[in-house]
Amino acid sequence: MADHDDFSSEDVWDEYQWERFLQTQDRCTEKYFGLLEKYLDHPDRDSLIADEMGWTHQSLEHAWEAEFLCDADEETEECAEEEFARFASSDVYNDTLLLHQWINEWLDSHEDLKDDPLAALFAKRSAVCGAKLAAALCGEDSTELGMTIAYLKRALKAANDSLDAAAKLSGLGHLSPSETAEARSLVFRIRDRVIELMGEFRTEWQKRYGAG
Repeated sequence: MADHDDFSSEDVWDEYQWERFLQTQDRCTEKYFGLLEKYLDHPDRDSLIADEMGWTHQSLEHAWEAEFLCDADEETEECAEEEFARFASSDVYNDTLLLHQWINEWLDSHEDLKDDPLAALFAKRSAVCGAKLAAALCGEDSTELGMTIAYLKRALKAANDSLDAAAKLSGLGHLSPSETAEARSLVFRIRDRVIELMGEFRTEWQKRYGAG
């Protein structure tokens, strides 16, 4: 397994420690999928991947569980049912659904863009924004504040990426002026709420642990 000594502190992690941890997990995930593609048809695929990942002395299944955080879909699924129900009733969650529905309807009305990389990026980053937001907010009030803020930062990054993709699509004429205005309005509403939440959780962090 990868060396996680940097993350072994018994202290409560702040958003920056959680971000470092998540970045490490991202690199491990990227490496794993690269190896999976490389050895996809090899008869000794699992053992080869385990060796290169440093999982030689444990099963691939257990190593995977220990090494990685859940992906975007599983982040939402692993929330307890009651906790997710609370999040699902929130305005910001419904805004993510509206954005998802709007993008699907837009793609349905533009068959020529279904395989367009920029349109796919717009759809993907918008979906990631919703998933990261769910990962941040599906939890009790005692959930790690640093982790919550780190996921919110990732949701914000995805929202900004969505806005950038929409601007480029508009510049190419793939989004009409009215479509551009509606898309931006939907994404900005989510983005603004994410920023507000980050401020609220950072304030709570300072109350609990101080400015340091």
